[in-house]
Amino acid sequence: MAAVRFHRLSLTNFRSYRATSVAFTRDLVAITGANGVGKTNLLEAISFFAPGRGLRRATLDEVAFAEGDGSWAVSAEIEGALGLATLGTGIAAPAPGDNATSRQCRIDREPVSSAAAFADHVRMVWLTPAMDGLFSGPASERRRFLDRLVVAVDAEHRSRVSALERALRSRNRLLENPRPDPHWLDAVERETAELAIAVAALRAETVRRLQGSLAASRTVDTVFPFAEISLSGWIEEMLLTHPATEIEDRYRAVLHDNRARDAAAGRTLDGPHLSDLAVVYGPKNIPAADASTGEQKAVLIRLVLAHARLLTEMTGFCAGAASRRGRSPSRSRPPRRPLCRARTARRSGLHDRRRPAGVRSHRRARPASRGRRGADRDGAIRARRRVPERPRGLRPASRRTP
Repeated sequence: MAAVRFHRLSLTNFRSYRATSVAFTRDLVAITGANGVGKTNLLEAISFFAPGRGLRRATLDEVAFAEGDGSWAVSAEIEGALGLATLGTGIAAPAPGDNATSRQCRIDREPVSSAAAFADHVRMVWLTPAMDGLFSGPASERRRFLDRLVVAVDAEHRSRVSALERALRSRNRLLENPRPDPHWLDAVERETAELAIAVAALRAETVRRLQGSLAASRTVDTVFPFAEISLSGWIEEMLLTHPATEIEDRYRAVLHDNRARDAAAGRTLDGPHLSDLAVVYGPKNIPAADASTGEQKAVLIRLVLAHARLLTEMTGFCAGAASRRGRSPSRSRPPRRPLCRARTARRSGLHDRRRPAGVRSHRRARPASRGRRGADRDGAIRARRRVPERPRGLRPASRRTP
């Protein structure tokens, strides 16, 4: 089974990089370096080859180089599902007085409509320290997490979610009028219902497939605990037993009947924009929110690995989860990272599960410093000399004098 490979990544005016390029020669790559040298910036650049706003959810102008003209560009030479290809994305320098920015995307130097076209070549998932509080945080964070999983399955899902949000805002603005136009409201609610059912149906289908992937791997010997997931919401529950057209008519009637209530609240109080992803910690059969911090992290990793396995089954290409470490993952325990408090067996298990079949070693690349903050002027990325791992169980001799 083949793995999608990045052969070269080039950045121009992106975050802390004025201009840099790095070549990858292995399937599995760990980026190492001191805090603040730009490791996460490289991963964020790669994440822009997926629909959406990247792993930091930054706006387009936020990722531009602070001392540049406002433009930025990221390009990558990859070997993906359709063979060798060159992907590129970025924005042009804004005109004076023009605050609107439009993201441009290209494949083999030819313009494409959006980043959704990149899904024909590469699918990706990621795991970041900011996701540690996913189960104890608000439901909106879990919906965003689920939508990112869905986007990896169907790249057009992101545009549907954005269209649904716009339709809901339009309805809320109309309801602010004491006497809104009923015909205009009917049209907006019809569009809202169509988009809501489309979004909910794809979420439900992805959760169903992910449930199957989790169930299939439950008997596999792994250090990560099994989990059970489900979607909470009457629309998602009805989609399991009723046709979509019937649910769409019912939701449109709900919107019509609740106009007064929603107008008083200033928002729409019913719909898939309020659904939640319910996760159960399997070994104790308790909600993941009630599990310990370490158990929550382990369950989150299990979900990401199951999703990567699902993508592999659907596309035939290995999917890998990007991670970031302050040093070599085999030797470092940096603070506030996803695995910093995980057991040694879980850390080793994650690295084993991320390694594609046939890969025996990996290159550790260190991002060179940039034009500011005391970095190298050329902005090059240098390969770090590989240090043999110490056999498990051995400890370095104490330097303390007797």
